[in-house]
Amino acid sequence: MTAVTGSPAAGRVVSEGVTTAYLDWGGDGPPLVLLHPNGFCAGLYDPLARRLVDRCHVVGVDLRGHGASDDLTAVDELGNDLAAQDVLAVADHLEFDRFSVLGVSFGGAVGIEVAAAAPDRIAALLLCEAIAIKTDSSRQQHFGDDGDDHPLVVGARRRRDIWESREEVLSSYGSRPPLDALDPEALAGYVRWGFRDRDDGRVELACRPQTEASIFGHDRSHGPIEAFAALGRVACPVAVMAGARTDLDPGWFADQAAVVGVDLQILDGGHFVLFEDTAQAVDLVDRNLRTLGVLL
Repeated sequence: MTAVTGSPAAGRVVSEGVTTAYLDWGGDGPPLVLLHPNGFCAGLYDPLARRLVDRCHVVGVDLRGHGASDDLTAVDELGNDLAAQDVLAVADHLEFDRFSVLGVSFGGAVGIEVAAAAPDRIAALLLCEAIAIKTDSSRQQHFGDDGDDHPLVVGARRRRDIWESREEVLSSYGSRPPLDALDPEALAGYVRWGFRDRDDGRVELACRPQTEASIFGHDRSHGPIEAFAALGRVACPVAVMAGARTDLDPGWFADQAAVVGVDLQILDGGHFVLFEDTAQAVDLVDRNLRTLGVLL
């Protein structure tokens, strides 16, 4: 039977002058580290994590600039390689000698960097819609052409930063794409841990709009192209997944699967498929960890 626990324990680790926050749901079995998409936080995984604790020790990391981790907005502070070192610092703190990684979107790119940087420590890598792109594919996205920013960058900068309450955020986000497709528990987890209380009684985004925009931008020193190159250096077993209704180029994920020599798994959902149907996500994680030899 699938276990469901209560709230996770929150922790923080300081490494190289940067504080990285994490949520620890506990659990029995081998460690599993969860890495979230750009602009979100570890709390987005709450319903999935609570249902995996009967088979794994589940921890979610707030990647730098997100959640309760340090605010970072400068492009040179937001490389996937630097975020990967933060993840390894959390694993060191928790004494995870060997662990698996599940990364979605931006979190998938960081997960690749973790696996490439610490090949002896990663038992398995699960990638879902990871933003790791071949050089020619990146050029096709026209980042920064003619001085114009990519639409994702523009959209991130325009995100409403301050809200009257978390209830207002939930009502707004839950009524429009793409977040209206999320499991309400996942959305609630994001709103709970992805917003900060202000002294004036309102709440604000924990991930600054400029941070999200900088990660989406074309001039980051270590981004999607470098993550794709790093995928070729990953030594652990890998699973590659994508949503059937993704709004990204499906070729990105087919390329990733080809590099590691596996079949691309097509899931019923969009870019955030892993957060849309928690029961499906639990089955996917369980099945892939068993196939890759992490769970018996």
